[in-house]
Amino acid sequence: MRKPFFEREHPGGLGGVQKLYRFENGFGASVVRFLGSYGGDEGKWELAVIHYTGEDEYSFEVRFDTPVAQALLGFMTEAEVDEALARIEALPPDVP
Repeated sequence: MRKPFFEREHPGGLGGVQKLYRFENGFGASVVRFLGSYGGDEGKWELAVIHYTGEDEYSFEVRFDTPVAQALLGFMTEAEVDEALARIEALPPDVP
């Protein structure tokens, strides 16, 4: 899997990990694995497309209106996460 912009213990207090990705187009992804995430108990990843609204790692909004995803993507392998990250990175910056 690609190197994240920021990585931390999942902030929900359930253990696990959150990896944040940020691309030049303003989009990125929150990729998580914890007990309760879609696929976390199977060692798989859950991904949300995000759009950054500020400069720091916490200034973003989850987006469910992109060609990449209209919902959370779950049960993903590392290869599938990498494929989704490439698609997010290729989005034009003016996607509604």
